[in-house]
Amino acid sequence: MRLAAVLDAAEDQRAAGIIRMCMLTGARVGEVRTARFEQFNLDYAIWSKPASTTKQRKIHRVPISQDVVTIVRQRQLVVPKGNPWLFPGDAVGKPVREIRRFWLKVQRDADLPDVRIHDLRHTFASLLVSGGASLEIIGRLLGHSQMQTTQRYAHLMESPLRAGVDTVASIFRPRPRLVHDAEDQQKSA
Repeated sequence: MRLAAVLDAAEDQRAAGIIRMCMLTGARVGEVRTARFEQFNLDYAIWSKPASTTKQRKIHRVPISQDVVTIVRQRQLVVPKGNPWLFPGDAVGKPVREIRRFWLKVQRDADLPDVRIHDLRHTFASLLVSGGASLEIIGRLLGHSQMQTTQRYAHLMESPLRAGVDTVASIFRPRPRLVHDAEDQQKSA
């Protein structure tokens, strides 16, 4: 994947880590930028996002993959002790404020001119759908408070469903029969 290769080669691994977290969690970039170490339970692979950082203004507790656990552990090694931010900013005591310039370079290097960071959230959901996850699960992972918000991914579920019904239909479809020419039948008789 071009994006992953560009992130691996990026000089700014702090910003690359933010993008990776967006890709791997479906979280909004603001939630990732302002993430604090205390929000992560690495033993249970859980991220508890505080209400102050979520769009719904509710605590959002989500499971995270071992890849995300690894990112958090790596950040623990490079972030100075006592700094609460997973991605500390250049201003003392603040998280990273902006990664727009970094993202523009990533877009150019990965040849993704029309992809926004927020599109990574949609890609996360689309990959879940194609993997067979239900809309309820996707909505819970993305922190949607209303099912209608998650419904935008429903059309992606039709493709595997259509393939399923087409498979059943093919079983009952009449098989073509070999039809012989009448002259050929008389000659062989």
